[in-house]
Amino acid sequence: MQFTKPILEGTFLQRYKRFFADVKIGQETVVAHVANSGSMKGCNTPNSPCLVSFDDNPERKLKYTLEMIKTPTSWVGVNTQVPNKIVREAIEAKLLPHWKNYDYYQAEAKINEKSRLDFVLSDREIYDFKTINLKTSKEKFHFVEVKNVSLVEDGIAMFPDAVTERGQKHLEELMKLIDMGHTAEILFTIQRTDAKLFRAAHEIDPDYSKLLKQAKDHGVLVTPLKCQLSAKEIVLTPEVLPLEI
Repeated sequence: MQFTKPILEGTFLQRYKRFFADVKIGQETVVAHVANSGSMKGCNTPNSPCLVSFDDNPERKLKYTLEMIKTPTSWVGVNTQVPNKIVREAIEAKLLPHWKNYDYYQAEAKINEKSRLDFVLSDREIYDFKTINLKTSKEKFHFVEVKNVSLVEDGIAMFPDAVTERGQKHLEELMKLIDMGHTAEILFTIQRTDAKLFRAAHEIDPDYSKLLKQAKDHGVLVTPLKCQLSAKEIVLTPEVLPLEI
C-alpha cells in the first residue's frame, strides 16, 4: 500500500481521548487523528519520532493522521485502517500458498445478523454473499479475519494490547464456520520489523489467549505476517513468524 497523501516527519508528544495526538511538526504543534482503539502499549512514548499523513479535504475535522511511531528498534505502524488495505492487496496477489486457488473475494463478509468478517475467499464469483446459507451451502468458503499487531517485547510480537471482547467473539465465529465445513484464518499483520516470534498477550487478555489456542486446535489457521514499512509504503510480506501458543 503506497501512501497517496503527503507524509510528514514530526515528534509524537502525547495521545489523549484515545483518538487524538499532539504532534510537533517543525515549530508547530498540530492535532492528529489516531486511528487505533488499542492501548498502543510500547509505542506511545512521548518525544518519539513519528510520521503523519496530511489530507486537506475541507470535510475533515483533522487534517493529520498518525501513521507510524519510531521505537528504539523499529518503526511501528499504528493506523489500524492499514491492515485491511495491505491484506486486500496480498489476497489479490495471492501472496500465500493457500490462497492460490481462490480467484474471488469479498470484503466485510456478513456471516450472520450480528457479525462480519474482514474477507471471504472463493473459487467462484461471489454475487450476493449475504443471501448464502453458510450452514447448508455446498460451496465452501475461506474466511479471513485481520488483526493489527503493534506490540513487541524482547522480539516477541503479541496481540492484543488491550482486552478485546470483540476479538474474542471473532475467534468464536471462526470456529463455528469450521464446524459448518468451511475453512477459516486469523491473520495478524505485524506492523514493525523487530519481531522474531508471535504469541497471544496472555498477561493482557487471558481469555483471548485461551480462545486463540482453542481456535488453532479447532482448525483455524493462525498466520502472523511481518510488514515492510517506509515513508512511501507499507507492504505485507510472506514471512510467517514462528508461533507460540
